[in-house]
Amino acid sequence: MTNGRILLVDDEPAFRQLAQSWLQNSGYQVQTAADLAAARAQLTGFDADLILLDLSLPPQFDPQHTLAALADFSSRPVIILTGHAERQLALDAIAQGAWDFIAKPVDPDLLAVVIKRALNKHQLDTELKQLKASSLDGLNRLIGASAPMEAMRTLIQRIAPTDVRVLVTGPSGTGKEVVSKALHQLSRRADKPFISVHCGAIPADLLESELFGYVKGAFTGADKDRPGLLKLADGGTLFLDEIGEMPLPMQVKLLRVLQEGTFFAVGGREQQRIDVRLISATNANLPQLVKQGQFREDLYYRIKGITLETVALSERRQDIPLLLQHFLELHSKQQGQRLQLDSTALSWFLQRDWPGNIRELKNTLESVAAVAQDGVISMADISLLHPQDSEQPAAAALPANGLLLDDAVQRLEIRLIKQALAQTEGNKSQAARLLGLSRQGLLKKIDRYRLSV
Repeated sequence: MTNGRILLVDDEPAFRQLAQSWLQNSGYQVQTAADLAAARAQLTGFDADLILLDLSLPPQFDPQHTLAALADFSSRPVIILTGHAERQLALDAIAQGAWDFIAKPVDPDLLAVVIKRALNKHQLDTELKQLKASSLDGLNRLIGASAPMEAMRTLIQRIAPTDVRVLVTGPSGTGKEVVSKALHQLSRRADKPFISVHCGAIPADLLESELFGYVKGAFTGADKDRPGLLKLADGGTLFLDEIGEMPLPMQVKLLRVLQEGTFFAVGGREQQRIDVRLISATNANLPQLVKQGQFREDLYYRIKGITLETVALSERRQDIPLLLQHFLELHSKQQGQRLQLDSTALSWFLQRDWPGNIRELKNTLESVAAVAQDGVISMADISLLHPQDSEQPAAAALPANGLLLDDAVQRLEIRLIKQALAQTEGNKSQAARLLGLSRQGLLKKIDRYRLSV
């Protein structure tokens, strides 16, 4: 295992060989180059974490020429090595993005310290970028610009960094697991496991061994120890989907885990300790189940912490075009072919009731996409799978010249961007947060739509 990857750029063969040997003995993976062109070529196949760069390189042997090339290496720290130990040159190098400036002959101990500091900073920057990317990814999965979705994004951003337990409620197919994954991706446990358990899909007599695991000999067929889902979630997030369907005896055992943070595997006598963040979801009315004696009241108060409610698609119909566009983009990536809805098909999707909510919308779109031809979904394609709707005047409310989904989404995005900017008095950062976008993402849309703001 190496401590990092270093590209050494110097025109002196003896120095390159000596420095490469010393760095490799220190645990680094090292490649070398004699000039800027060779350095750029090396970077195409060698993803260096750090660059050691001599200022006087052929063919110009001009320090200013080398400094001008620092922008090409801006994604990683650059340490300047030079025999020109001039104060102004050092200041110019730092001003143009160099991490540090070391005069030759190089002190190996000083170089070791500077390299270690630079690599540590680079690693922190990389982790921060990954964290920001995962945060944006978590929010980007929450498709929609309606008031319920804006409120949901705001709540998720606020509670995700905490360890508070969350109960996600709402009708079937409204994205409860998507909300739960967003909470995980925005949490400090994002790099740890997200373990999903559907409490209603596992038979009652198997649920205990699935959750807690078992030891060898615990029952017939238990020929070796097996960790349960609780142990697999240690350090991360445990998502209990449809927790309202969990059998009462299992509820008692789960309550003990939540109270004490410990459990015993089936057939085991060794107490195991876990640290998990619990997120539960249900489409059932848990308070009603508590009154009926089908769900333990003490467990209900243990899991509810903060309750997030997803709403039916009928309550956020303005999000349907955005959802359709999102699913079409996913389909296009998977199939390698761009797909659109024509005006009649779009109107059919907009006017239809979706009792199965987002799940039904997605599955219906995928089914129709499978029979569409020439990259456009038409009403004729829909009629093949839904003949009862073949005579429906779906496009009556649309312009006579038709309207593709992209056009509808573009109009909606422009309207929402203008509303957000008006609401925030032109503050782009605040408007971006209202829209669930990064500031850069908002600026790109403003530029794409040529909006005057």
